[in-house]
Amino acid sequence: MAGKDASARRMISVTVSCSASRAMRYLHNGCTRETTGSARAYPHLVTKVEIRHAGGVDGAAAAEGAVVVIDVFRAFSVSAYALAGGAPMCRLVREVGQARDLADRLPGAVISAEVDGLPVDGIEISNSPAQITQADLAGRVLVQRSSAGTQAMAAAKCADQRFAASLVVAAATARALAASGTSLVTLVASRPDHPEDVACARLLEAYLRGAAPPRDLLAELVASDRYRYLATGAHPGSPADDYTLALATDRFDFAMPVSEDELGIAVTARYR
Repeated sequence: MAGKDASARRMISVTVSCSASRAMRYLHNGCTRETTGSARAYPHLVTKVEIRHAGGVDGAAAAEGAVVVIDVFRAFSVSAYALAGGAPMCRLVREVGQARDLADRLPGAVISAEVDGLPVDGIEISNSPAQITQADLAGRVLVQRSSAGTQAMAAAKCADQRFAASLVVAAATARALAASGTSLVTLVASRPDHPEDVACARLLEAYLRGAAPPRDLLAELVASDRYRYLATGAHPGSPADDYTLALATDRFDFAMPVSEDELGIAVTARYR
């Protein structure tokens, strides 16, 4: 496992800069995948599962069945890169104070946090995939607090099982859902007003239905003023590479199942 973790960290750090220009060219052409060789063919799944769509904390609270909470920009992209970089798990909390308290109880733990999309004083990592790729997370738990994804996940109390998801683990998540035997999947866009979360939900549904991903899946996002601003890297605590990394569809071949114990919510990697 140690060799696998080290290899994953090297892969992440080496490919960030070289993949950026290629990924951005494809994104602005409306495509859903980066072309670094890490993208995989979409899973040919044909399931009879009932699929529902929901949004935000209220939608997550009412969600039933296998509940997939989606946060592309950026919490569950952060989780994926952290797990790929050697973190054994990510712990999700609702408040910054909870993140600090939990990190104090876990030797070597690292905190990633933002409030209203902005960095938190005294916390170096601000919900940033790019910052995560530069962190030494081997064997260290990442404690996450975000304004959307972690809130929605904490609210999903009616779920039979839960998954954290983003574009980078979309195909693996669909495969895990198909293998789970569930008859009901609820796809929760943690920010239903953000097209990237809605796009990820659409992609997951396409995969579960055995359909090819829509070629214009990210067209609404990349045409938006919000995306053009974020992609400049001008937003505090959010380098431009965050968005290249978050939009690298199907980069990782693991799903992110969610469990809960006496310490709270835990996200881990489940490989096929």
